Amino acid sequence: MAALAAPFSVKVIGANGQISLGKQFAGRQVLVEEQEPGVWLVRTATIVPDNERWLHQPQAAGDLQNALAWTQTNPPGDGNVESLLVKLHDTE
Repeated sequence: MAALAAPFSVKVIGANGQISLGKQFAGRQVLVEEQEPGVWLVRTATIVPDNERWLHQPQAAGDLQNALAWTQTNPPGDGNVESLLVKLHDTE
């Protein structure tokens, strides 16, 4: 676990209910957990949309790694365009 830069800091909650954590966190998503009244735990987080969650499963991650490795050894080319077009036409 990374060491904290400072053990604590004092922040003021503005009239609009907001608190600034600093520019280094600008645009980041955070999880805010109210552990008890007046005690909050704020953690940075990476949120994965539901429709992309399958990409993070071990099987999908392995398949993607295999596909990326294949592309490294099989660069794209125009060598067999005609035969590919014939094959695609024949399957219609």
